[in-house]
Amino acid sequence: MEETETSFAPKDNAFLLGHETAEKLFLSAWKQNSLHQSWLISGAKGIGKATFAYKAARFVLSADDGQRDGYVSLDVVPDSDVFRQVSSGSHPDFKLLERGYLKTERQKIAKAVREGNYMSEEELGELKKSSVITVDDVRQINEFLAKKSAGGRWRVVLIDSVDEMNTASANAILKILEEPPHKTLMLLVSHNPNRLLPTIRSRCAKLILKPLQDSVVASLLRRYRPNLSETEIKKLSAMAGGSIGKAIDYADGNAAEYYERISALAASGKNFATADMLKFCDEAADKSYELFKELVLKYLSRRARSLQHIDKNAEFFEKASRIFLETDSLNLDRHLAVMNVMTMICRESQG
Repeated sequence: MEETETSFAPKDNAFLLGHETAEKLFLSAWKQNSLHQSWLISGAKGIGKATFAYKAARFVLSADDGQRDGYVSLDVVPDSDVFRQVSSGSHPDFKLLERGYLKTERQKIAKAVREGNYMSEEELGELKKSSVITVDDVRQINEFLAKKSAGGRWRVVLIDSVDEMNTASANAILKILEEPPHKTLMLLVSHNPNRLLPTIRSRCAKLILKPLQDSVVASLLRRYRPNLSETEIKKLSAMAGGSIGKAIDYADGNAAEYYERISALAASGKNFATADMLKFCDEAADKSYELFKELVLKYLSRRARSLQHIDKNAEFFEKASRIFLETDSLNLDRHLAVMNVMTMICRESQG
């Protein structure tokens, strides 16, 4: 994703909007010297959970315990040492736990370092990572916590996301949560907290971040994608389901226009133009398959909630979901999947 002048990456982002209640709760706990050592920060993808976690981490690492009453927000100025060190991963009392690079990719990084050719953020972003956070990754946390903090201050561990742990790594984290070292703050980001070990959930204070209002998503889009028109912003905000991350992905993928093409083909019913259908299916299967799946299911979900033909539209949603699941799990022809879904919508329903 191309970044604008104001970085959208959580580690670099000083701007958080729409989660004022959660900020006040966390700040209040800190000011009252009753800050829980482990926090489970949950909610839908793209609503700002990691941004909140980084903001909380920077605050705890920089705040003065002796001046508790003087703080009115979790804000830390971007040009401060703490902000820059957390952003770069160089703060001695901050540790990020996320999926690590595959062994072959780590070798590429090591080779680049040996040759003095340090990789850019963009190059690192293109490297492949493991599908899960492993127990070996968690051992880095144990090594980090074995060291004393600078000046007896707080240490912060941020896990983004705890959903990506396997059984072994989840149990290893649980041991830390059961007996966290003194003045250690654990921030666990989760998209699906109900899938976590119940014992992990029970060890954490819970912050459930709600989807953003459309007006907040629109405001953030103006900030992160200033070249969008107001018409585009309105459409994307309505489509994003309260997620600024989703809205930005949609903006970068021309999702509003893509959704309109799906709607137009569906509205044509049995009279769809074959040439238009073939062109659309070719593009969807070759370049935009993941986006197509998401948008066509969104379209069918909206239809299923309408007052007309509820049962039929719900059936179409289930059929499309099954086609995509079988195509992905069995590695079947994507083009055929797209064609089957679109012709089903057009021939068996009226837009």
